[in-house]
Amino acid sequence: MPTQAGLCCPLGGFHIDPVRPVERAVITHAHSDHARSGHGAVLATAETLDLMRLRYGPNFAGQTQALRYGETLRLGEVSVSLHPAGHVLGSAQVAVSYGGLRIVASGDYKDALDPTCTPFEPIRCDVFITEATFGLPVFRHGDAAAEVAKLLASVRLFPERAHLVGAYALGKAQRVIALLRAAGYDAPIYLHGAIEPLTRYYQSRGIALGELRAVKDASKAELAGQITLAPPSATSDLWTRRFPDPLTAFASGWMRVRARARQRGVELPLVISDHADWDGLTATIKASGAGEIWVTHGQEDALVHWCTTQGLAAQPLELVGYGEEDDDAAAPASEAATP
Repeated sequence: MPTQAGLCCPLGGFHIDPVRPVERAVITHAHSDHARSGHGAVLATAETLDLMRLRYGPNFAGQTQALRYGETLRLGEVSVSLHPAGHVLGSAQVAVSYGGLRIVASGDYKDALDPTCTPFEPIRCDVFITEATFGLPVFRHGDAAAEVAKLLASVRLFPERAHLVGAYALGKAQRVIALLRAAGYDAPIYLHGAIEPLTRYYQSRGIALGELRAVKDASKAELAGQITLAPPSATSDLWTRRFPDPLTAFASGWMRVRARARQRGVELPLVISDHADWDGLTATIKASGAGEIWVTHGQEDALVHWCTTQGLAAQPLELVGYGEEDDDAAAPASEAATP
């Protein structure tokens, strides 16, 4: 049931991704709009717990427990298991079973290929709880590799300019790096200070990302013709003065809306999303086999309407507090300051 703290399972005595401190929380992934500190106990994948420690410090919760994908745990009167969501490293769907009924809360997810995290796994269920961040037919993300090809073409065309790519610090930045490497780009990639520790953690989990360097250790001349990844907020502040003639890009599903790119002053919009697009959302709902769909956040009305046209019972939960990852909160003051 929806509560002021978020989605709650009374029979299990826990909340899923609560927006305020609770006694027991099950966390789907480590983005700051879903994973908050201050809970009494947190259950999540080992990667999500590690990433929360990196972001909030070792005492972010009273106690923690890691659960592997596919492992089942009894909480109160229900059985709980976690399954890959394909969103970021460690992201999970939460399957809750009781008396022959299975409800799956998907958190944020995508069904597109991403070498930096375990692929999305469709889970058959009776009730499927989905996001709808890009829940409009206009949002069809296309091929991420083709978007990266645009970035590399710009680097070749403007070798004297520094290319600054705005990318959310957790998940998006690492995926963009992996896409660049898959495209054959083997030069060093430079990282903003807010992105560096999270990316090093990805490397520690065996994800190959090639040579990475910290922007703070590079001279202005060294950054010419190079690619730098930074939180979106950093690409429009005084921090950019350290770069020679910077060209700003932004990797986001929102770049499908050109007005957003113009408003942000983005020269090179890259449509790369870590959320399912319209086709991904509708295909996932069909694959779940669920007869009832609950929509947590995003473009709820359009997706609910589509579900009803398919003969499915559907309702918006209208949960508040969820949306895009808040990278401003993750950026250390030293990196936001004037160089």
